[in-house]
Amino acid sequence: MSPRKHSVDATKGVLEIEWPFFGELSRGLALKVSRDYIPDLVIGIANAGVIPGAVVAAIFGCEFHSLIVSRRHRTASPRSAPEVFGSAPDVVEGRRVLIVDETCDSGDTIRLAVAAVIEAGCLDVRTAVAIRTGAFEPDFHAIATESTIVLPWDREVLVDGELMVNPLYADALRGDH
Repeated sequence: MSPRKHSVDATKGVLEIEWPFFGELSRGLALKVSRDYIPDLVIGIANAGVIPGAVVAAIFGCEFHSLIVSRRHRTASPRSAPEVFGSAPDVVEGRRVLIVDETCDSGDTIRLAVAAVIEAGCLDVRTAVAIRTGAFEPDFHAIATESTIVLPWDREVLVDGELMVNPLYADALRGDH
């Protein structure tokens, strides 16, 4: 299950990911990619895909850029389908591009990002995610799970100036089903 959905299915388990483990997932993802593909540049899908994307780009020693593809950007409630905001950077033209996101479920977001870089003239494009959570098969992933994922930046939210466990995950993290 993708992060930030509006319901949690704790019957499939809960995978709480701490910062050090997410760093290792990003590192492992770069190693998996390196066996079959060497990108000229990495594009992280904003917002959360910029975190593993930047790590992967740093490990490869290549350029990093971001592209906003989101159901939530500039809206109070999520859209039914993601949209691309802006365009792929011009620097993709004629280059090998790796698109990175933190998770993927349906693949809708990644497909839009792929279409954007192809339209911008990239030579070749591959996809990678830290955590595959659904039926969509990116070219590379560090791990796969059907569990509800609680990412380190989603675990807590600000409420009246205080960090509190995200209400969406509170019951699941306590083990209440």
